[in-house]
Amino acid sequence: MHKAFIQFFVSSIFIGLIISSCGTTTTLKSTDQTPSEFRIRTIAFYNLENLFDTIDDPDLWDERSPIMEMKGNRSEVYQKKMNNMARVIADIGTSEAKTPPAIIGVCEIENIGVLEDLIASEYLKKHHYSIIHYDSQDKRGIDVALLYQSRYFKPTKSKSYNVKLYDAGNRVYTRDQLLVSGVLDGEMIHLIVNHWPSRRGGEAKSRPMRMGAARYNKRMIDSLQKMYESPKIFGMGDLNDDPINASLKDVLEATGVKNEVKEGGIYNPMEDMFRRGHHTLGYRDNINLFDQIYMTSPALAKNNDYKTWQFYKANIFNPSYLINNKGRYKGYPFRSYSYGVFIGGYSDHYPVYIYLIREK
Repeated sequence: MHKAFIQFFVSSIFIGLIISSCGTTTTLKSTDQTPSEFRIRTIAFYNLENLFDTIDDPDLWDERSPIMEMKGNRSEVYQKKMNNMARVIADIGTSEAKTPPAIIGVCEIENIGVLEDLIASEYLKKHHYSIIHYDSQDKRGIDVALLYQSRYFKPTKSKSYNVKLYDAGNRVYTRDQLLVSGVLDGEMIHLIVNHWPSRRGGEAKSRPMRMGAARYNKRMIDSLQKMYESPKIFGMGDLNDDPINASLKDVLEATGVKNEVKEGGIYNPMEDMFRRGHHTLGYRDNINLFDQIYMTSPALAKNNDYKTWQFYKANIFNPSYLINNKGRYKGYPFRSYSYGVFIGGYSDHYPVYIYLIREK
């Protein structure tokens, strides 16, 4: 039985807006030169690259994680890895929001314990993050979770959806999809955290698994749109597909062109970023943008109406310290592990994030 642990998103800058930040309030000047003050909040997603503890769980294949394959210094490596992850989270979005993400989805974590250690770190403890986490049926014990600053976001409901997929009639045990509904500074929003099946065995062979995961995601979105009037839904995750792949374009019917989004449709700002050559990971000399945040149409401002939370812009967080600056993988994310050895880096993925703004 799953147990819930609850401890109670292409840069797209709007034409004609000029921004300057102070605290978590933003001043924008419209084309009619009338200044308005806005609140700003960050929603982010980060693949934490095998954030596992040093304890062997006999019910999981966690001994195959990089830290468990190490012969010594596991505790030292664990603490360094934890501090690295916390440092990144503490930096995301602060250039404009002046505070770490109000909400951040994470994946490749082993259990509730590693998340508790993460939010208790020196970088994060002052921000009072809380956790929503469920154990999934993934055979390695890899889960998704949601972290949130409780001063901004108040969850009202959460559920972990077990994704039942089959390959040649055999059950494939993969990560759950986490749905959290809650109130962001007084306004209801909905968040779905994903980690879709990998491309192991090749993109074409594994494609049906991700198409299946996308169909689960679409059903969740459809269900929310029947339950709520014009819900603001933010999906996020390591999708193991690029924004132009069939899981996003055909199943979710997501578009990267804002003025083409239909009522209730899905906007994916990462599509334009990908077409312009941006990436969140590199693998076998290919670059991909698997880490994405997408949203339903009510999150897109109409007629410059920002009385409720609206999408402002999206970005990939890749400061210089997250980039490998030498060797064969120069320009790729500076990862934590290579061939079972901790190399002092962060993750093999860059985080992604979006800003939401609302009139103060």
